[in-house]
Amino acid sequence: MGVTKIIEAVNTKSNITRACAYCRVSTDMSHQINSYEAQKEYYKNFITEKPNHKFVGIYADYGKSGTKEEGRIEFERMLEDCKNGMIDIIYTKSISRFARNVIDCLSIVRSL
Repeated sequence: MGVTKIIEAVNTKSNITRACAYCRVSTDMSHQINSYEAQKEYYKNFITEKPNHKFVGIYADYGKSGTKEEGRIEFERMLEDCKNGMIDIIYTKSISRFARNVIDCLSIVRSL
């Protein structure tokens, strides 16, 4: 009778979360410029300080409304990167940065 060798399964799932942030302001008013820069700096630090996160980058649209997906170049690029498996989690200041319309927001999230 032959010898049976048991080969243990290898866990191929990484414990590292690939993370990015999405930042957006809709106007170029001075207080929003400060908010825009503060958002980017905060999330870069927030993500890089997490030991189980890999910082993928900051996607940021300046002077763009959140009412439509079209025209937000960085937002569209981020969604494409998500769909291509490059991002596991997105951080944002509030849901209104992601989308102003709840239906649009839910549709985008479901597509991911």
